Amino acid sequence: MSQVRPYRGVAAAQRVADRHDRLLVAGLDLLTGPDADLTVRAICRESGIATRHFYEAFADKDEFVSAVFDSVVARIAATTQEAVASVGPAEQNRAGITNLVRTIGEDARVGRLLFDSTLSNAVLVRKRAELGGFFAVLAGQHAQTVLQQDDSDEIKAVAHFVVGGVSQTINGWLSGTIGLSADELIDLLTSVLDTFPAPRRAGAQRPGE
Repeated sequence: MSQVRPYRGVAAAQRVADRHDRLLVAGLDLLTGPDADLTVRAICRESGIATRHFYEAFADKDEFVSAVFDSVVARIAATTQEAVASVGPAEQNRAGITNLVRTIGEDARVGRLLFDSTLSNAVLVRKRAELGGFFAVLAGQHAQTVLQQDDSDEIKAVAHFVVGGVSQTINGWLSGTIGLSADELIDLLTSVLDTFPAPRRAGAQRPGE
């Protein structure tokens, strides 16, 4: 069996990984840039990667956009999970919100990709919808743990409400409609989440109860 020799001291697998990362970075730049010039030619020009290498990594542009989105989400999910796990239950809302706000505050491209509704790429629209549902599930699971309640339609409704509200608020902050500093936004969102009532404590009852 023949072996693939390193090129200029870099192993083949590492070269493939490096090209993949450069393509994803170029995609994030182009998807969130002012021109949104998302053609394979533009992607390859921005990344400095040959077209043939693009098609070795991705079947088409839709798969590429999905990969860009997923890579950003994976990074935020990992750092948020780490932040939340490092503190006690009473501080977990603040830890999660702080990580999210700091991340998008440090890299505006990330915030635009996840929250800017003016980015109308069809794949991004679909991925955002899927992500909202996923975050709602996670929020519901967190609520069950904190409130020590079993899953219910009320908890699901509150989770969807919270995820949608946080998303809209961050979008307004990124667009400049909400003129708070990052610290002020973190304090506000944490306060809202910490004081949000449990469904039963808020008096929500099913008909006939």
